[in-house]
Amino acid sequence: MASPQGSHKLFANVLIKSYDFDPDGTDAVDVSWQDMRDFGTFGVVFVRTVGTSALDTFAILGNAASDGSGTDVNIKTHAVASEPNAAADMVVLECTAAELAQEGEDNSVALRYVSASCEFATGTDEGVVIYIFGAPRWAYNALTADIIA
Repeated sequence: MASPQGSHKLFANVLIKSYDFDPDGTDAVDVSWQDMRDFGTFGVVFVRTVGTSALDTFAILGNAASDGSGTDVNIKTHAVASEPNAAADMVVLECTAAELAQEGEDNSVALRYVSASCEFATGTDEGVVIYIFGAPRWAYNALTADIIA
C-alpha cells in the first residue's frame, strides 16, 4: 500500500527543470535563461542521450537581461577532460548566488540570470540539461512540480 503521508520536503526546497538539448549544430547554445533572484545555489547537469562526439563547451553563464541579450559573463566552465560520450554519461557544474554577484561586480554588470551553455563537436548529438536551484528564499509545496507537454 502506498503511503498516505503528504511528503513535501525535497521538492519544496529545490526547483528542478529539464530541457531537451538538440541544437542541430556545432555552435555554443545558451540552454535557457533563468532568474537566480530567489535562490542561493544553481546546479546544472548535462546527460548525453544521442551521439558520441565531444562536448566542446559546458559552462554556466550569467547575464543582467532575462533573455540573455546583455553581456554574458562566464561564471564556471567544466574542464571536460573525460568526455561524456556514451548514452547516460553526465557532467555537472554549480555556482552560488555569491559567486554570481562577485563575477558581476568584477565585470561591472549586475548579474541576475543564469544559463547553461553547451556546444557539441557534431551537430547530430543530443542530450538533456537539468537545472537545479537550491537554497530558496521561500520554500513551498510544489516548488518543483509535474510538467506535462
